[in-house]
Amino acid sequence: MATLEILTAARRHLAVKHITRYRYDQPIQRSTHCVHLRPIDDVYQRVESYRLSVVPNVPIGELEDVFGNWACRFEISQPYNELTIAAESTIALSGVDPFAFARGPIRPSFPLVWMPWEHMMLSPYLAPLELPETQLRELYDYAMSFVESNNHDLMETLFAINLTLFRQIKYVPGSTRLETTPYGVFISKKGVCQDFANLFICLARLLGIPARYVCGYVFTGNTGRTQSDASHAWLQLYIPNVGWKGFDPTNGVLASTNHIRVSYGRHYRDVTPTAGTLYSSAQETMSIDVQVAELPMNQSR
Repeated sequence: MATLEILTAARRHLAVKHITRYRYDQPIQRSTHCVHLRPIDDVYQRVESYRLSVVPNVPIGELEDVFGNWACRFEISQPYNELTIAAESTIALSGVDPFAFARGPIRPSFPLVWMPWEHMMLSPYLAPLELPETQLRELYDYAMSFVESNNHDLMETLFAINLTLFRQIKYVPGSTRLETTPYGVFISKKGVCQDFANLFICLARLLGIPARYVCGYVFTGNTGRTQSDASHAWLQLYIPNVGWKGFDPTNGVLASTNHIRVSYGRHYRDVTPTAGTLYSSAQETMSIDVQVAELPMNQSR
């Protein structure tokens, strides 16, 4: 993990290569797949090129899912022992001051109040993970300690949580599993980017702040490190009179031009980069290779 530098350049161009390889000890007769690998295209992040290839070669269907992400679905109906899914994209990111929204004329504070229509639209992002009440109570008390120490100011509370998780939770690859709960991370004080995001999401939702999981990539600027630019996870919080804003507790920063957004969801299962169902009992081996590189201005499209 590397601490990221906040950049405010007018525009940054990044190229991403994401290759996932599956190998099986016996032929897979049939499988269906759904992938989220095409970056989001909006006013702050423009996708200049994107290409997805699958081996074995099969028809690929693209759709917009219920969260507004681009998803690709395909089915393999002939036997195979290897599957390769490769996505390449170039992205132009607009550089803005990530703290600008916090200097607005309206300073939201606790308790937050949502209008009925806002609550209806935001409800999928307000419900914390179902955990034993004692665990949720302990997490709530922890979250409220930030509220009280920051005089109930919303922005200062969020900045404090983001920085505290970065400082107190140790980044330890392989220390957790997909099933690890936010409370488990809170107690063990270790995890990976997914765990940092899940814990912050749980704390925010307990405080009545809508929070959604973000899956994408982060550019660290480091070279020669394998897996240093792997798929990254952070979160966005919905702030009154501001909208969705990205927080990256793994690195203790706000999302900036280092972050490439690919998909949003309630949790990881909504946005997993590659997922599939195999109609076989074969043993699977998976490898992932992700590279994120900065492009000179004259190489962008």
